[in-house]
Amino acid sequence: MSASALAGAHCDVAVVGAGILGVLVAREILTRHPAARVTVLDRDMIGSGATRRSAGLHFPRGATETVRTLAAESQDFYADLHTIRPDLPIHPLPMTVLAPEAAEERLREVYLPEAKLRRAGELPPTITALPARYGAWEGDGCQYADVHTLTQTLAAELRHRVLFREGVAVTALDSGPDGAHLTLTGGATLTAGRVVLAPGPWLAEPAWRELVAPLGARVKKIVALHVDVPPRAGDGAIVFQDEDAFLLPFHHRGHWLFSYTCREWDVDPGAVDPALTADHLAEARALLVRYAPELADRCHAGRVFCDAYGPDGRPLVTPLAEDGRIVFAGAAGGSGYRLAPALAARTADLLSLPASPRKATK
Repeated sequence: MSASALAGAHCDVAVVGAGILGVLVAREILTRHPAARVTVLDRDMIGSGATRRSAGLHFPRGATETVRTLAAESQDFYADLHTIRPDLPIHPLPMTVLAPEAAEERLREVYLPEAKLRRAGELPPTITALPARYGAWEGDGCQYADVHTLTQTLAAELRHRVLFREGVAVTALDSGPDGAHLTLTGGATLTAGRVVLAPGPWLAEPAWRELVAPLGARVKKIVALHVDVPPRAGDGAIVFQDEDAFLLPFHHRGHWLFSYTCREWDVDPGAVDPALTADHLAEARALLVRYAPELADRCHAGRVFCDAYGPDGRPLVTPLAEDGRIVFAGAAGGSGYRLAPALAARTADLLSLPASPRKATK
């Protein structure tokens, strides 16, 4: 459909952003309100932003009570979805947590009861060194997904009920008595009863910059290295608790992924260079060599992007206008996949749609 054909269009809910969160918001809305007219817009293709570069790791933990609650709800959702749809690219994994021995009590506060955290009998074969006075714990409830493929698959299943508009940017957004008004690429317009902004790291787009700025969310660079070593069939995720880093066996791609915490803040997603720098490699290798020196020598490639972080590490689902027509959802701090189902449910709550069970459905 051309831009001119969209002029004067109407819908009940417009979702801006077709990443994993935006797609799950649309899915949740229709689960609760099957007759709703939902339009999903994205300046690029479905799942092409932070979703495409996501590690897709879910582990059952949270630094705050809010995040633990969201993680538990999302874990239930993904477990149900995997049971119902085993064909989807969601892969359960063993999990090992490495942390100082003195941190055990704190670990049991941070990790959900569902993790059943327990002392590991031995280290994963990948870990050939361990700092003094460190220990290892095993846990349940870990999985990872090919988030890009998952998002596209779920979107494809919604296409007979949702109007997807890829390659269509929102250039202006305001709210009036008859609805929220979106101006689109080429000057077309869309009027929506409600708008959900799920823009990922694109917080400063002119159309919504002034609405989003008071939230205090910031954008940070995310860096992960591709470790050129094929994972074995039984390899699982390894979490470096104090360093906020992890090793993930990317079985579907045939290599490991090492994600560490990069400290570059307030970056522009449109200007982020996707290439690794020498500093990125040096920082990551310096951490990894403490635990797996053989892997540190096999890090020569990777992925660079960014994501939005809420104040104090809290994801945000909140109205942006007094009339409640425009809702922001996101700033999950690199945990967009991990928390997306629960954030989608919170978003639907704010839209005042009829309640329904939050279980995954076909």
